[in-house]
Amino acid sequence: MKKTALLNAELSYLVASLGHFDEITICDAGLPIPSNTQRIDLALTHGVPAFIDTVRVILSEMQITGVLLASEFKQVSPDLHRALIELVEQEKLAGSRIEIIYISHEAFKERTHNSKAVVRSGECTPYANVIFQSGVVF
Repeated sequence: MKKTALLNAELSYLVASLGHFDEITICDAGLPIPSNTQRIDLALTHGVPAFIDTVRVILSEMQITGVLLASEFKQVSPDLHRALIELVEQEKLAGSRIEIIYISHEAFKERTHNSKAVVRSGECTPYANVIFQSGVVF
């Protein structure tokens, strides 16, 4: 059994297979997922698993260099947005250089087509979606 936090086999494989600048999306329960993109559906019921818990576990294993967010997230769901930014700031404190970019929600949905996979949480908070760009550990 793995010693690290990420136990889900599909997620573990996804993170291990990422190259520099590959993108993954972590989304709420309502974001449309492109039919040609791998879907890793973790949603069990409303709020389970939570968006922020899903992000926290993925960040424990994934090196990121960029974060893309819908600009609406900051205004509509400020508490969850702040929690996400705090997790990203912890990654920065650990020495990672991370660029945060805001785009419209419509542009965000189009950008998910570039993701290697979309990870669906059970989150039911509006705009609780993020695209992470993979970094390198060297």
